[in-house]
Amino acid sequence: MRLYRHIGAIAPAPDGRAVTIGAFDGLHLGHQRILAAALDAARSRGIPAHVVSFEPMPGEVLSPHDPPARLTCFRERFELLEQAGIDEFFCASFRKLRRLPPQAFIEDLLVARLGARQVVVGHDFRFGFGRGGGLDDLRRGGDEHGFEVTVVPPVSLRGERISSTAIRAALAAGDLAKAREMLGRDFSLSGRVVRGRGLGKALGFPTANVNLKRCRAPIDGIFAVRVGGLGPELLDGVASVGTRPTVGGGPMLLEVLIFDFDRDVYGERITVHFIKRLREERHFDGLDALKAQIALDVGEARAALAS
Repeated sequence: MRLYRHIGAIAPAPDGRAVTIGAFDGLHLGHQRILAAALDAARSRGIPAHVVSFEPMPGEVLSPHDPPARLTCFRERFELLEQAGIDEFFCASFRKLRRLPPQAFIEDLLVARLGARQVVVGHDFRFGFGRGGGLDDLRRGGDEHGFEVTVVPPVSLRGERISSTAIRAALAAGDLAKAREMLGRDFSLSGRVVRGRGLGKALGFPTANVNLKRCRAPIDGIFAVRVGGLGPELLDGVASVGTRPTVGGGPMLLEVLIFDFDRDVYGERITVHFIKRLREERHFDGLDALKAQIALDVGEARAALAS
């Protein structure tokens, strides 16, 4: 998949592109339906399937002091789009694109830069300065400039529309099963293993620590997990996502104890799949109490993964 980070770098497409636009945080089943429609349009026309998305996310620009929790960081989103078969990804600056009036969004971006032949969007798509453009404006632009518009209806789960917001709510409530259904896969976090303070090793439970690189994490607590990236198979473990209040607190960190594993993995990239939430993060009166609870968490995680 070809990545463009700046609008001026987008290569010409002599036969045009099938374009879809959105934040696509999480790449859930609703997003996957949109991507599938864009891919179908691209393949039927013999043109590239092109995704326009944003970094940072719109919510992080519009609400910098209280942004929505991130379901996927940039690399995770890139990898999911690539796995879906998308040909090109323009990761745009939302700060710049949001200033475009709707007409300029159509004429300067979709037509002049991308050569859109088909534009595929969700049912609630808005675009341009102040979200002033809607589906009717997009269709009129298509009639004027010669591109077709496909509007993909929402995807529902037991009567509830699947959305990034609904998945965030499920994760915040510890309902990993509901999040899994809406995503079509386990919720996961990935990143490189960094050196920590060595406290887990001192307690007899050495952990792999991962910086989350998000303004806000969508989950917290203690979880039964499976870990990918360290071999051909997923490895069982238990993980904490939190601020470590017993040892003085700090920024949000993902700490993973991989069962029956003894290898230096500093610098390696891992993906942690969250299977079951075991409990909330707590403050303990001393390291002995913390160590005893970790042993209980390990036993509960092993049982949850075995079942």
